[in-house]
Amino acid sequence: MITIVSQRVIHLRRRDHQTSATNSVDITFVDCLVNHSEPSHPITSAIFTSNSSSFSSVLQAYIRNLRFNTSTTRKPLLVVTASHVSHVQAAIICGQKHKLLMKIRSGGHDYEGVSYVAQEPFFLLDMFNLRSTEIDMETETAWVQAGATLGEVYYRIAEKSKNHGFPAGVCPTVGVGGHISGGGYGNLMRKYGTSVDNVIDAQIVDVLGRLLNRRSMGEDLFWAIKGGGGGSFGVVLAYKIRLVQHVAPTISNDLFIRLILDVANGTQIGTKTVRATFIALFLGDSKSLVSLTNEKFPQLGLKQCDCIETSWVRSVLFRDNIDIATPLEILLGRQPQSLKYLKRKSDYVKKTISKESWEGIWKKMIELEKGIMYFNPYGGRMAEIASTETPFPHRSGNLWKIQYQANWYEGGEEVTQYHINLVRELHMYMTPFVSKNPRQAFICYKDLDLGIQHHGFHSYFKGSAYGVNYFMDNFNR
Repeated sequence: MITIVSQRVIHLRRRDHQTSATNSVDITFVDCLVNHSEPSHPITSAIFTSNSSSFSSVLQAYIRNLRFNTSTTRKPLLVVTASHVSHVQAAIICGQKHKLLMKIRSGGHDYEGVSYVAQEPFFLLDMFNLRSTEIDMETETAWVQAGATLGEVYYRIAEKSKNHGFPAGVCPTVGVGGHISGGGYGNLMRKYGTSVDNVIDAQIVDVLGRLLNRRSMGEDLFWAIKGGGGGSFGVVLAYKIRLVQHVAPTISNDLFIRLILDVANGTQIGTKTVRATFIALFLGDSKSLVSLTNEKFPQLGLKQCDCIETSWVRSVLFRDNIDIATPLEILLGRQPQSLKYLKRKSDYVKKTISKESWEGIWKKMIELEKGIMYFNPYGGRMAEIASTETPFPHRSGNLWKIQYQANWYEGGEEVTQYHINLVRELHMYMTPFVSKNPRQAFICYKDLDLGIQHHGFHSYFKGSAYGVNYFMDNFNR
């Protein structure tokens, strides 16, 4: 029983192309793709050039941040919607042959649009057709293709078992490929760790076009694709994941409490205040939860009437603001409930923040008014796993992870810069209260403010300037 409390990119050598040469590049590149695909699985119907009537709809189908869906956003030369491994292999081989940058997209939730936007000519390998989830309850494992969404995975698990789950994100339309490649986390992390802590095998197409599994790729590459960032080492076709039992004893690791801070209207007309919202998932019944919080967190004043007892898979609906009585088939939908413009940044908190410091944070938030902070708890299983176990290094010693948010629904450069700047200002204000040397960041909350490099001769040195923020001592490996 579950109780909830209410309230990738492969960088290939490339050159700049003149506009006059674009069409010839398209033609020769398409010919290459056709010639390198298997006749039994023709690739022609999976290729969408800019001349195709469906090009715009295919490209825009998985753009989740409206900042990168404008008339001035650079578009790919073409989109390959792979439906077979040979299509992926052809894309890699031909991308190298024609010196074109390849971007890889699974669900399109990259906060900075990096999975489908570039500053130079590129093509897009879209993985959404490779989305199967094969459950094996005898071994309590599943093979999940990179183009599946988390909602689809959760639905397929629930079809087979009422007592199993997988520790991954709370947004059901997020793609598996990008989520797991960056580490992946969710409400089960204090009990079972991150998503990559529960990956036991994978299938990847490497730079030579070879299809490899854990044994044939070797442990170093397998280590790297479990949290080392999307698209850096090859194209992951599928991950083999270990399912977890979400019916568990009543211990503190079973409790995940997320704190959301935003600015709301005060009790007096014309005033503003900071609102704190606590949303929790507990692996147990509500009576046990109330007893636990009364002992450990009495200030919350939790009562059983604040709680909803439901299954784990329906808690996913709750967290996405969907009525938990809704048929589970809604998890199979691949489109978010709404689209918006957004900017995100991240931090890690290692020491408690004093009451005096919180007073200053309240004032700053009210001054900025539209900034939001999400505090996600660490500890539990997260503190038991070595920081070198996977590329994801943020383990013992972290109290909270902060996600800074700005969301807006109006286009235009002025309003965009206003919201981006307020997130930057809030992030800057929090400097004294968060990790230092390096100031840690979460790769799944990609933030190009930290730095950008273009994979030239000095790429390692340029990348290290911000790579240590994401990977700390794991960056060198």
